[in-house]
Amino acid sequence: MRVAGLISGTSVDGIDVAIVDFGQPLRVTGYGAVPYPDAVRRAVLAISNAGTHTAQISRMNFLLGELFSEALKTVCKQNRIALNSIELIGSHGQTIFHEGEPADVCGRRIASTLQIGEPAVIAQRTGIPVIADFRTADMAAGGKGAPLVPFVDWRLFCHGTIARVALNIGGIANITVIPAAAPLEQVVAFDTGPGNMVIDALVPPFDRDGAAASRGRVNETLLRAILADPYYRAPPPKTAGREQYGPDFHARWKDLDPTTATELTARTIAMAIEGYPATREVIVSGGGAHNAYLMKRLRSLIAAEIKPSSDYCIDTDAKEAIAFAVLAHESFHGRPSNVPSATGAKKPVVLGKRVEP
Repeated sequence: MRVAGLISGTSVDGIDVAIVDFGQPLRVTGYGAVPYPDAVRRAVLAISNAGTHTAQISRMNFLLGELFSEALKTVCKQNRIALNSIELIGSHGQTIFHEGEPADVCGRRIASTLQIGEPAVIAQRTGIPVIADFRTADMAAGGKGAPLVPFVDWRLFCHGTIARVALNIGGIANITVIPAAAPLEQVVAFDTGPGNMVIDALVPPFDRDGAAASRGRVNETLLRAILADPYYRAPPPKTAGREQYGPDFHARWKDLDPTTATELTARTIAMAIEGYPATREVIVSGGGAHNAYLMKRLRSLIAAEIKPSSDYCIDTDAKEAIAFAVLAHESFHGRPSNVPSATGAKKPVVLGKRVEP
């Protein structure tokens, strides 16, 4: 079965597309990234955990549906893959709000999440069934709706004798802890804190190879103050996002510089991995894997061997798009793919909602 996975992450830089053939073994047939136009990126950020108007959310929902379908067609053309050879699409969409911890709403305690990129538009423009809205079923079952990638990390990287951590450094950094020969129930996963998001805001659109960070010095006083946040020492399950590391974060820490921001990412990742001393390999994916200075800092802080996911035949930029192809494939077959030990859900559930063309 051939399935396409689509996602735009917390960095809001564009749409990642992976086309996956399911067999033994799973094979990634094509991958590509289609950047958002600047106006679209600004418009998405303007409605992401921000005061806005329902009209803007509605319009962007349908616009991103168009852009996601166009991105899939573009990547198919780039990889010489016939669109009609794809049997299913898994679309994560674009998160504009995620609150895993319940908040007071009209006298009730409610956790909620919202991803846009209308799946009905994607289905109509491509003629392919779409599974989308992956996070809500886990949250309805009492989970935080994140992280959702642990099932995929376990499937891709579980080893019979080697304890591993799968580390993804996107806008937010997250780890999946995979003990040697572990059944899925023993997998632990959580967001460690900021990945690229804080750095990107200081050095837009991103700090290539960590060049800006490498020229400065860490403000240890400021870093200690930020690290006092109890989130970093809280046990999982836990999740973070733009709500924690967006404009309010920068307004609070006005003196933050690229070097200290990069060190924050490195140290919070290292602190998280230190909690699992059996780890022998750390497998890195996401945009942060290209930041040479950040990777140097991680290697100085973490005892385990650090390798890019490309060493395991998984493109470092493609893993999360691959993940939503895998999650859609599981949903298509009626199989649960959340990991309650990671999300805090009361039980395993089938993720996503299916829309026919």
